[in-house]
Amino acid sequence: STGFAMIMPSNIRFPLRYYPKFTNLPTRFWSARMKLLRNVLVLFLVIYLVPALGAAGYWYIKDRPANWREANWTSAGILPEATKTPQATIHIFSAATGGMKGAVASHAWIVTKEANARTYNRYDKVGWGTPVRKNGYAPDAYWYSNTPRVVVSVSGDEAARLIPKIEKAISAYPYSKPGGYRIWPGPNSNTFVAHVLRSVPELGVVLPPDAVGRDYLPDGKLFAIDPDGKDVHATLYGLLGVSAGLRSGLEIHIMGLVAGVDLAHPAIKIPAIGRIGI
Repeated sequence: STGFAMIMPSNIRFPLRYYPKFTNLPTRFWSARMKLLRNVLVLFLVIYLVPALGAAGYWYIKDRPANWREANWTSAGILPEATKTPQATIHIFSAATGGMKGAVASHAWIVTKEANARTYNRYDKVGWGTPVRKNGYAPDAYWYSNTPRVVVSVSGDEAARLIPKIEKAISAYPYSKPGGYRIWPGPNSNTFVAHVLRSVPELGVVLPPDAVGRDYLPDGKLFAIDPDGKDVHATLYGLLGVSAGLRSGLEIHIMGLVAGVDLAHPAIKIPAIGRIGI
């Protein structure tokens, strides 16, 4: 014979132990999947739960009113008297809300003043009576004794141009009737203000990360593009989703908690804590 023919009789089979790389495939597959799942859970704990739990601990020991009757609802003195500001102005405010939910959530509202007007107009969405209230509180009032922070202010000709657009967006808000409020995941006060900000993108901002409910899209939509095309939003009824664009940066929201980065105005967004500029 000139050589050895490698012919294997068809009735001969080698035990699987001779093929370890194949016998270990199921184990290696599930091991990799479990490792990935574990890493995702750790990442979720670090990014979302740890800040929320830390904020809750601080809020628990913080001196705060026991109920709404004991809270301060008077002006915080942020805005000048309307008669001393002849130009048109727009202000978006946000303040921590009451109770333990104030540890992770805030309440937002809109304030406008037309040129030469003697008073401001304030628009809130609340959870009782007629949801969208006009001038229910002082324009810059404390909210459950918590000091408001200014999200954005616009004045002069630009404000005069945008006020009619804001009023149109307020009129078009689909949850303005009694019963049109749900504290979580929305539609709530932040859903209302976020709707106006998306409808009037010239205001140039999004609500802070602690504005729980802002990512709930009206009419149960799962996807939306802002009118100027610069931001897109995808969400499962405000419970899980993503926003991306010039104003939003890149945000991921889970159960109302928002984390993300803003590249246009460098900052990181931390659940329950807010936006921290870099």
